[in-house]
Amino acid sequence: MSEAGKAVTGDMAKAASAALTIVPTGGTLGAEIKNCDLSAPLMSAQAAQVRQAMLDYGVVFFRGQTLSDEDMVRFTAHFGKPVPHVRKQRERRVKEIFIISNVKENGEAIGELGDELIPFHSDLSYLERPGTLSVLYAVEIPAEGGQTQWCNCTAAYETLDDTMKKRLKSLRAVHRHHVETQNPTEHIAHPIVRTHPETDRRSLYVGPHLTRYIAGLDQQEGDALLAELYAHLETPRFVWTHEWQVGDLVLFDNRPTMHRRLAFPSDQRRIMKRTQIFNDEIPVE
Repeated sequence: MSEAGKAVTGDMAKAASAALTIVPTGGTLGAEIKNCDLSAPLMSAQAAQVRQAMLDYGVVFFRGQTLSDEDMVRFTAHFGKPVPHVRKQRERRVKEIFIISNVKENGEAIGELGDELIPFHSDLSYLERPGTLSVLYAVEIPAEGGQTQWCNCTAAYETLDDTMKKRLKSLRAVHRHHVETQNPTEHIAHPIVRTHPETDRRSLYVGPHLTRYIAGLDQQEGDALLAELYAHLETPRFVWTHEWQVGDLVLFDNRPTMHRRLAFPSDQRRIMKRTQIFNDEIPVE
């Protein structure tokens, strides 16, 4: 075999060995990616495969990972620029890591978000340029509760009747965080139906945790419309539940999905690490 032929054969073998195994959950969204150690850098072909799986399934997860903070930031950087969360936390070595936990040390919380139910939302939707992608890594999990559920907001939109789709066209909803100091001065309104910039598919973009009202509608009409949309979004056929295991890493797309964290006992420890990509897109209809 010629040297050129050997090089081509070697490249093909390398590409084949880099291919990842993707196993859909069988639910409305989500897929597991197997045979991948994220403590080592991804090859460009692998990163492209992960990104495509995320676009196809909304949420992808990896089991059995042992990661440093630097590993997690490096993985996230394949998909955009990881940035520190807007919420202030105590001093930490890697500032792009955001700690989600109910654990206290010497009377001080080591992280945020406690142990109660966190309703459906899309990360940082109260910002003009909200969350694009988020990554969660499980360090400690409770014996019961604490699951994360994702909602397929694209499927929810696509199953609306034409009358509702027409009604929602051009409507915008205002999103605000319940902790007022986290909000920008200006009230931020996003389209109720947003178009994904990479897939061109439309999704509902409202959730009970952060959406406050519909601009231009009186409160009673707006609240009734939001309640109808929330009930539709939370229909079981649109929702998938992730049962956490220590060492799980989950990458998810905030544009076509929402998520909620289920409550868990306050006397059980839960420690998650999160990286996030935001401030790079303004939602468009």
